[in-house]
Amino acid sequence: MLSNWIRVIADIGLFVGAGLCEIGGGWLVWKVRKDGWHWVFFIVGSLVLVLYGIIPTFQSQPFGRTYAVYGGFFIGLSLFWGWVFDSQRPDKWDFICSAIAVSACIVMISVPRNREAGMYQPAVPSFEDHDFT
Repeated sequence: MLSNWIRVIADIGLFVGAGLCEIGGGWLVWKVRKDGWHWVFFIVGSLVLVLYGIIPTFQSQPFGRTYAVYGGFFIGLSLFWGWVFDSQRPDKWDFICSAIAVSACIVMISVPRNREAGMYQPAVPSFEDHDFT
């Protein structure tokens, strides 16, 4: 049982990391396009968005569940980012809805699963596994 909770905590860390990369990278691109920031921030934001695409591949959940759960974390992280970096304080309904979404996502990734439900450990691909000829 303890190993399941360690996996859940690791998965949450990956969701937060991916969220910060997506929101942070998107925010930098947004600032270039909307607020006239220097083009270097566009490049940095784009590179951070590439990291967002890589981080979820380390999840222990299958693709569909990973991205469904990530959506809930994205809601909360987006509101938090806007509050911290753009001084847009969420209202009570933002807090309530975000708490519902994140709570549902934590339940989704923390319930015990059987093999048919799709639990696996991420494989590290190697060149030996592919025939490139």
